[in-house]
Amino acid sequence: MAESEKGLRGVVAVESGITSIDGVRGILRYRGYDVVDLAKYSTFEEVCHLLLHGELPDSDQLASFKEELLAARSIPTEVEAVVDDSARYARPMEAMRSMGSALSFSDPDKASNEPEANQRKAVRLISQLPTVMARYRRRYYGLEPVGPDPELDYAANFLWMLRGELPSEEDARVLDAISILHADHEMNASTFAARVIAATCTDMHSAIVGAIAALKGPLHGGANEWVMATLKRIGSEDKIDAWVDETLDRGKKIPGFGHAIYKVTDPRAIVLKEIGRKVFERADPNDPNWFAMTERMERRVFERKGLVPNVDLYSASVLYYLGFPIDLLTALFAANRVAGWAAHVIEQHLDNRIIRPTINYTGPAPREFPVASRRAGQTA
Repeated sequence: MAESEKGLRGVVAVESGITSIDGVRGILRYRGYDVVDLAKYSTFEEVCHLLLHGELPDSDQLASFKEELLAARSIPTEVEAVVDDSARYARPMEAMRSMGSALSFSDPDKASNEPEANQRKAVRLISQLPTVMARYRRRYYGLEPVGPDPELDYAANFLWMLRGELPSEEDARVLDAISILHADHEMNASTFAARVIAATCTDMHSAIVGAIAALKGPLHGGANEWVMATLKRIGSEDKIDAWVDETLDRGKKIPGFGHAIYKVTDPRAIVLKEIGRKVFERADPNDPNWFAMTERMERRVFERKGLVPNVDLYSASVLYYLGFPIDLLTALFAANRVAGWAAHVIEQHLDNRIIRPTINYTGPAPREFPVASRRAGQTA
């Protein structure tokens, strides 16, 4: 029997032209473009076009694509009712998972897996999930929902719906960059889940719901919530070293460090660290300096264990600063990652083969089935 690698480390599952990772050099590319350059020079809308269509758009293509995204922002009345009801009892990722299903109910393309239909469904999901999430959160706090603003781009509109006030250009640009960094990450757990589901020739919404369910776990998308909750529990920069030492001495994991792929610092963490530094330079000096705490934690963990940060370490405090509550951080990640998930579903449907790995069996050796009388004797 062939040997297996636990967790499928290093196993090639599919051929893909979407995203590549050089874990040794710490490089992440979307369709050949370095994500560092995309986060610095591009917009989330352009990156969505790149992931879904294979190329960055020219000015006319971008204008047309943005019109498609804008036209898809509103959610059906029946989905609004489900969001309002779920805000009373469901946690954010539970609601997000349910909304992924609810959005399929009246989707005009739900019965088709053709490329054009999948592209339209992808646009709707990218546009509608932020609307769902913002409405859910405002209902949760007993506030009136804020509808989409047709004058605002993706990130600014997201903050507008969540906060109920127009964001600064700086805040909108920060969320735009974070959304780009979250947009895809090759064959992670949620993307693999989406492709496995899509490979059965089911619809895009079903695959996205499965991906959302996978992202919910604390070892995947839920890690950003863990990071921010940890920072708040520690409380101040001067307590970081002692907390890190005690946690490591007890053999416990510290969230936001290490990665299955990268042997060096996650390139997204490098970008987010610089974003965080600038964000907290303009923050209220009377508020906790989450960036200083995070930087101190990064330094101490490296001194003790040689571990380097991943995307969650610095994204957590920056998003918290932007107004996203801790329990909404993973849902935001999901809303950003839909672009990548959808691109993978489209690619899977275009050249499909059902994904059916095997196992290395470790149970009992072959044995004879015992007759009833013998089993009765054994029981006695």
